[in-house]
Amino acid sequence: MAATPTPRGRRPSGPTKSTAAEKAQAREVSLRRIGRLFTPYRRPLAVVTAIIIASSIVAMAAPFLLRAVIDTALPTRNVALLVWLTTGMVAVAAVTAALGVVQTWISTKVGQQVMHRLRTDVFAHLQRQSVAFFTRTRTGEVQSRITNDIGGMQAVVTSTATSIASNLTTAVATAVAMVALSWQLSLISLVVMPPAIYLTRKVASMRRAITAQRQRELADLNVTIEEGLSIGGVLLSKTMGSGPSLVERFTASSARLIDLELRSDLAGRWRMASMSVIFAAIPAVIYLSAGLPATSEAMTIGTLVAFTALQNGLFRPLMGLLNVGVSLTSSLALFARIFEYLDLPVDVDDPEAPVEIDTARVVGHVRFEDVTFAYPGSETAAVAGVNLDVPAGSTLALVGETGSGKSTLASLVARLYDPSGGRVTIDGIDLRELRLADLAKIVGVVSQETYLMHTTVRENLRHAKPDATDAEIEDAARAARIHDLIASLPEGYDTTVGSRGHRFSGGEKQRIAIARTLLRNPRVLVLDEATSALDTETERAVQQAFDELAAGRTTITIAHRLSTVRDADEIAVIDQGRVVESGPHDVLTELDGRYAALAT
Repeated sequence: MAATPTPRGRRPSGPTKSTAAEKAQAREVSLRRIGRLFTPYRRPLAVVTAIIIASSIVAMAAPFLLRAVIDTALPTRNVALLVWLTTGMVAVAAVTAALGVVQTWISTKVGQQVMHRLRTDVFAHLQRQSVAFFTRTRTGEVQSRITNDIGGMQAVVTSTATSIASNLTTAVATAVAMVALSWQLSLISLVVMPPAIYLTRKVASMRRAITAQRQRELADLNVTIEEGLSIGGVLLSKTMGSGPSLVERFTASSARLIDLELRSDLAGRWRMASMSVIFAAIPAVIYLSAGLPATSEAMTIGTLVAFTALQNGLFRPLMGLLNVGVSLTSSLALFARIFEYLDLPVDVDDPEAPVEIDTARVVGHVRFEDVTFAYPGSETAAVAGVNLDVPAGSTLALVGETGSGKSTLASLVARLYDPSGGRVTIDGIDLRELRLADLAKIVGVVSQETYLMHTTVRENLRHAKPDATDAEIEDAARAARIHDLIASLPEGYDTTVGSRGHRFSGGEKQRIAIARTLLRNPRVLVLDEATSALDTETERAVQQAFDELAAGRTTITIAHRLSTVRDADEIAVIDQGRVVESGPHDVLTELDGRYAALAT
């Protein structure tokens, strides 16, 4: 048996929105780490690079063909040579176009695979996070990072590597061709580089800051949508009359997005305008230089036209490289937000060396051994020094005032949290030594807030056991006393339950949840105030289903209504995180202590 782990350090309850945003923006994102995303695709990227180089080399033949047409074929009226030269120009265009299609297909496929891996990695990592993470994080924030942030990175991920290779190769090949035509005119063309680099760096810095603000605003927008358009949010806004204020909040957030998008686009537009003016001035300088004695010697009309065409062609790859720099710098804010989630530590995880068990042979003997736990950010322990023994097949009821620590003990059995002191065991095995998947097969939880997905009844039940047959599903529903109701619906088990199961009443949802738990057939059952929100008649029907569910299982029940726990084998009274009384109902009643006071 592994030694009891030392208590974990306390975490803050969660940063405020502005603190988290500043932290994300301040985080340095390593370009090497971004590059590692493409490591599994080295071979296709090498093919793309080879295609780009070949395409750039082939394309550089065009200006030399043009020079030959102007300087040789046309003046000498050599029709045969002219035909060969013009055919060659068409062939160059056709070959580069075909190579471009192949390059785009491979590079886009690689980019989409990287995006797919990022999305699934983030989703899978968040699935491993403890409940504490989700209680301190807005749902809309999580959704925004997976959809908006990763979606915003798509253009960079799918085209950056190939764009750099393509534009760099084209720029180098063009520069070599320009030098081959006229090194004097090539020196004049270099005057464009210093202002281009300066403007690009300035715009990149501006866009990175704007991108970080925009993604935070998109997250706020997602939160407003989640809170305002979920079934619970709509019911709240209609009953509280808060619809207009939600619309006002959404409108203000959307208006701020307009401003941020305008600022981002204008930052690039004035740079493009400045660069266009500079590049437009270069041909004029070249024509002027061609007429000066120092540079006009051995300068033919064909050379001048071909050089000007090359110089104009240099504008596109240079701007492409500079734009990639802007996009990459801007996207660092997005990578920072995604990597921040990927770097989150997992509080409750599988052990490095799990105990191998046969879940079918677990008997379900549960023990709390000097268990202490405090929620992250809290200075007060929710439970402290709890010792409880629940023999296999018996029933333990936890009672006490609201906030006494009952639900905390239940969550420790399902390992939604790990105790900071002591341990919880099943059949003598510390829960931290079991795989989470094995524990999920052993412990089943039915809580007051039943969650049903927006799909059919059948798929909601099959969520607990994906390979369950229709017969098994119907048997579980019969045991939960909900089959007749489902069968009476026009679409039966194929009826859509609606958002969060709104199609059904509270008692009906509870019985569907019971059926779902029955499908898993857990040896240990946790019922966390599962009937506290139901009326007396519905509670009676649900309680019968619970009795069916609990038969032969170790059951831990939390209830405010003591009438539902009178028959429990053991009742533990919890007060301020400690067990103050324990025993059967009759014994506790005779003690005339805390339990008797609660029962009156």
